[in-house]
Amino acid sequence: MCRSKRTRRSFSDRVTTLQHLTSIPSRIFTNGKSRTSCIFTQQGRKGINQDAMIVWEEFMSEDVTFCGVFDGHGPHGHLVARKVRDALPLKLMSFLPSDESKRNGSSSTCCNNLTSDGRDPEGSSTEDKVDSSWREAFLKSYKAMDKELRSHPNLDCFCSGSTAVTIVKQGSNLFMGYIGDSRAVLGSKDGNDKMVASQLTVDLKPDLPREAERIKRCKGRVFALQDEPEVPRVWLPFDDAPGLAMARAFGDFCLKEYGVISIPEFSHRILTDKDKFIVLASDGVCFSPLHHHIVDSLFYKSFD
Repeated sequence: MCRSKRTRRSFSDRVTTLQHLTSIPSRIFTNGKSRTSCIFTQQGRKGINQDAMIVWEEFMSEDVTFCGVFDGHGPHGHLVARKVRDALPLKLMSFLPSDESKRNGSSSTCCNNLTSDGRDPEGSSTEDKVDSSWREAFLKSYKAMDKELRSHPNLDCFCSGSTAVTIVKQGSNLFMGYIGDSRAVLGSKDGNDKMVASQLTVDLKPDLPREAERIKRCKGRVFALQDEPEVPRVWLPFDDAPGLAMARAFGDFCLKEYGVISIPEFSHRILTDKDKFIVLASDGVCFSPLHHHIVDSLFYKSFD
């Protein structure tokens, strides 16, 4: 199959057209599939479906894909999740360096001006510089996203919020930022050619020692209710409310002074031929210890 040659567009040109999100053909945000990805969500047993998700192929260039899952909570959680789905990728893109190597998204252009040992003249390896650039972009974009939610005139995020698990695949590089308890699971082949599941994220629950320490230091409280002892929650210092079941989230500004934060965990890994696919999912899918079954099912169904 032959493809007609595309006109190369600059990074700045791409950004200026992103206000028309629904007209971008490589951006999927409802149930559907593309050549390399698929999205599915369905109504659960509890009220409105508060999940939002996105797959954005050709995110910055032809070999870059952005994916994200956002699980809302609270009275307006579904609106928060959708807002983050639409705005966060744009913010991430805006905080990435706009030099030529980032514009075309190619790792091959990142190797100019290196010394013979693979380091640049300033003493940092190319990998370190790439890692640092993406880490900073994720941190700044998450911060800007929460700031926008706080000042939004028509979206009440005081007791509503959203998780986020976001990845960018650029060639064999996988960059990831996340808050809350939505998960990323990697499906890979082991040495015996069997599919194995590896969780790439940590559920950022309030009872994790570092999370609990921060919350308590900020005068928030962490405890579980008697009728659900397995679910630790964050509470105001002066009231048994709101009972947030995660330590990091967008929104939830009633708890932002008491230890709940929107600073993402960041990671960068190099994918190999053994790595076959990645599953991003909200807690409704991943809280049972079934992600091994999910990985097996997805792998074998792909060959049906």
